[in-house]
Amino acid sequence: MKNELLEKPGEVTLDKINTYFNTDEAAREYLERILWPNGTVCPHCKNNDQKKIWKIKPNPTKKIRAGLYRCAEPKCNKEFTCTVGTIFEDSHIPLRKWLVAWYLISTAKKGISALWIQENLGLGSYRTAWMMMHKIRHALKDRAVSEQMKGTLECDETYVNALPRKAENQERPVRGFRAGSEKVPVVALVDREAGKVRAEVMPTVTQKNLRLFIGINADPNSTVNTDQSMLY
Repeated sequence: MKNELLEKPGEVTLDKINTYFNTDEAAREYLERILWPNGTVCPHCKNNDQKKIWKIKPNPTKKIRAGLYRCAEPKCNKEFTCTVGTIFEDSHIPLRKWLVAWYLISTAKKGISALWIQENLGLGSYRTAWMMMHKIRHALKDRAVSEQMKGTLECDETYVNALPRKAENQERPVRGFRAGSEKVPVVALVDREAGKVRAEVMPTVTQKNLRLFIGINADPNSTVNTDQSMLY
């Protein structure tokens, strides 16, 4: 079953997510289409010659799992699946639950708790849910999974308090943007249509830093709207 990719977070609902990832086979096929849009690629040697990549037929009696491939390059000759080299590798949690959690975390505007993930995905423990969320959030920091934003965008900065909670006897996580300040600058880029947001803490808001932030996160053909600040 071939599924179209879920592209717009604003249109994603829990019902739609469950429809897309109702089985591990559907979830694995979806992940393969994201990782290998131009055909299967061996994660060990980066071989993408489809004539030298074999798909192994699953056989539960011989403990051959579904989605297994073998690279026929003489120097490689290794087996792999689409989860090799990802946060899903060697996980006993079903892949469909991983992808449901990924979409829920990345589309929740007000955040989502590990307890909610545990209860709604039927995970065995709170620790498992916390581990999943930690890995997903860590992976979302990687620029490789964050394509440049396109279309009509808005960019602006704000200043937020970086003091730790009163109950926590900790030092400030980030210095203020100037001497004696309790606030740090955060710059955000927002997609007007899709509602996607890309934000980053900056040491100082300068033309150089803003140019770098927008250059990395915005497609060169996009339209970026700002206020009348001379920084932009």
